[in-house]
Amino acid sequence: MIKKNSVIASLLLLLAVGSSCEKSPGEKLTLNSISCVQCHTIQSAADLQALSLQPGDTVIMKSGQWTNQELIFSAQGTKQQPIVLMAEQRGAVIMKGTSSVSITGQWLVVDGLVFQEGYTSGKNVVDFTSSSSNCRLTNTSIVDYNPPAATTDYRWVSINGSYHRIDHCYLKGKTHQGPTMVVWGTSKPMKHRIDHNFFGERAAVPDNGGETIRVGTSDWSMTNALTTIEDNIFQRCNGETEIISNKMGADTIRNNYFYESQGTLCLRHGNGSAVYGNYFVGNGNSAAGGIRIIGEDHLVYNNYFQNMAGTGQKAALAIMDGVPNSPLSGYFQVKRVKVVANTMIKCKQSFDIGSGKGGNSRTLPPTDGHIANNVVFQSAQSTMLTFTDQPVNFVYQGNIVFDVPTSQQLPAGFTRVNPQYSLTTDGIYEPTGNSPVLGAFVGNYPFATAADAGAPKLDTKHRDLLKAQNIGPVFMTGLGSSLVINP
Repeated sequence: MIKKNSVIASLLLLLAVGSSCEKSPGEKLTLNSISCVQCHTIQSAADLQALSLQPGDTVIMKSGQWTNQELIFSAQGTKQQPIVLMAEQRGAVIMKGTSSVSITGQWLVVDGLVFQEGYTSGKNVVDFTSSSSNCRLTNTSIVDYNPPAATTDYRWVSINGSYHRIDHCYLKGKTHQGPTMVVWGTSKPMKHRIDHNFFGERAAVPDNGGETIRVGTSDWSMTNALTTIEDNIFQRCNGETEIISNKMGADTIRNNYFYESQGTLCLRHGNGSAVYGNYFVGNGNSAAGGIRIIGEDHLVYNNYFQNMAGTGQKAALAIMDGVPNSPLSGYFQVKRVKVVANTMIKCKQSFDIGSGKGGNSRTLPPTDGHIANNVVFQSAQSTMLTFTDQPVNFVYQGNIVFDVPTSQQLPAGFTRVNPQYSLTTDGIYEPTGNSPVLGAFVGNYPFATAADAGAPKLDTKHRDLLKAQNIGPVFMTGLGSSLVINP
C-alpha cells in the first residue's frame, strides 16, 4: 500500500472527469507518481472483481498481455477522490482476444489501455452503463478490433449515463457494422464531453450504421443532450454518409478537423445545436462532404472548408428539405437556421439549399433562415449556390464571393469581389492585409463575434489541431504526420 502523501495529493485530481488540466505529452503516470488512499496491483479481471474499492483508490494493471479479460469496473468514487483503473505504464497493457471494459458507478477513470489483436462476440469494447455518471476514458487506443464477419454489430465505445468524458483516445480501423462511438439518449440532458481524440480510418459498411460518432436516436430527437464534441480529428472516416450523426438537441460540435473523410457532419435530428470552428479538408475527394442541416434553430458559423469535391447533400453546406408532419425518424423542416461567417475555398459546390428535395417525401423548403458574412473563393467548374428548392423568407447579407466563371445569377446579399486570400505555411488560405473581408461583418449575429467576414484566421489552438498536437493518447506520437493538406 502507498500512503497518501500531502505534497503530491493533488496529482490524482488531474485525472478527475472534466478537469481543464491537460497532461504533458509523453507523461508516464506510474506508481512513483501517484498519490492515493490505497493502491492495488492486479493481473486479471478476477483480481479486479475481488477488490472492494473506496474513494481515492487506484488500481494498477500490470504491463503485458491481457488476453480474454472482460473487466467489470464497478465502484463509487467522488469528485474529490475518483477511483482510477490505469495501466502500470500507459500503452503497455495490451487487451487482446475478447477483452473489454464495463464501467458502472460514479467518478471512475480508465486510463492508458490498448485494445488490439482481438474482438468481441457482440459486447461493446468499452461500455459506460446506464448506472454510471461522471466517469472518464482517457489515453486509450482501440485499433483493428474487428470480428471475422463484417455484419457483426457492436460499438467500440458505448456511452450511457451522464456527465462522462472521453478524451485523448485513438480509435482506428473499424470494419464491422455499428457506429464507432455512440451516445445513447435519455429523458434528461447527458452533458458528455468527447474531446482531443484521433479517429483514424473507418472503412465503409454495406448498410446504414457506420457513423464514427452518433449522438442519440430518433426516439430521443426532441430531447436536449447538451453534449460537446470538440478538438477531435476525423481522418478518412468513410463508414457511411454521416461521420457525426447528431440526433438530439442543444449539442455543441466545435473545433474539430475532418480530413479526407467521405461523409458529412450531419445535424440529423434535434434542434438548437451549434456547429462552429471546424475545419474540413477534402483534398479533392469526391465523396468528402461538409455540414448537412436538418431541423430548427441551428447555428452554423466560423467553419472552414477547403478543396471539398462533394455535391448535393455532400456540398460544403447543405440545407435540407423537410417532410410534412415528419415522424421522429424522418426529416424535420429547417427553420431559422443561421449560417454565418464560414469560408469555402475551391469547393465543388459551396451551398445546396433545399437539398434532397423530393426524396423520402421531402417537400418542405427551408424557411426563415440567414446566410450572412460567408466568404467563397471558387475555381473553374464549381457551383457557388444551388437552389434545389426555393427557400422561404431567407435573408442574405454580407456574403463575399468570387468565382470563375461568373455566369450564375446570385440574390442580393452576395457581392462578387476577389477576397484576396493567400496560402499560409499551414496549407490554409487566409485574407491578406488588403482583403475586402476585413472589417466587412454586417448584421446582428452576436454568437459570431468578429469584425471580419468568413472564418477567423488560424489561432494557436487551431494550428495545433491541424498538426494533431495534444490529440490522441500521450504514449502515441506522429499521428499528424499523414495529415497533408493539398492546396
